[in-house]
Amino acid sequence: MWAVDEVHFQQHGTRCRMWVPPECKDPVVLHHATKKSVGYLGAIRLHDGKFAYRREENVFNAETFWSFLKKLRHISCHSGRRVLVLSDNARYHQAKLHADWRQQCFNKFALLFLPPYSPELNPIERVWKLRRRLATHNRYFQDLGQVAEAVETTFSAWRKPNAVLKKLCAII
Repeated sequence: MWAVDEVHFQQHGTRCRMWVPPECKDPVVLHHATKKSVGYLGAIRLHDGKFAYRREENVFNAETFWSFLKKLRHISCHSGRRVLVLSDNARYHQAKLHADWRQQCFNKFALLFLPPYSPELNPIERVWKLRRRLATHNRYFQDLGQVAEAVETTFSAWRKPNAVLKKLCAII
C-alpha cells in the first residue's frame, strides 16, 4: 500500500515554530509575500517507508499525475502482489484522461480515494510536515534552486526503505 500526494515548498513564507508568551493569544508573524515555489509529487510505501518522488516544473494536472502513477507502478510492481495507492480527491486524480489506464491496471494497481476534505487521513501529509521542519522552517533561501536542493537532499536519502518514515506513517 502506497500513499500519494503533491506538495509545494515555498522560497519564502514557510511557517515558523516559536515560543509565544501565554498572554499573547494570537501572535501575528509577517512573512515575505511570494508565490515562488517548487512542487513535488510523492508517494510513500507504508509497510517499510520507501519514498518515491518527482519534481514538477509546471502545474499539477491529469497528465503529470498520470506520468507519476506510471513511474510508481513500475517501481512497485516487482513484488507480484496487488498494489493499492491512497489518494485524495483532487479532480485530476480521477481524470478521464487516465481512467481507461486505471481500469486496465485495476487488478494489479488500484487507486483508493480518501473522503473529501480529509488530509489528516493521508499518511504522506506527515512526511511533508517532517520535510518542512527538517529543511525549510526558519531558513532563508536566496532562490528556488536552494529550496529544491534542501528538499531533495532528504528525499534522496528516503528512497530506500526507511525506519523513520515507516514509524511516521504507521497505520495503527
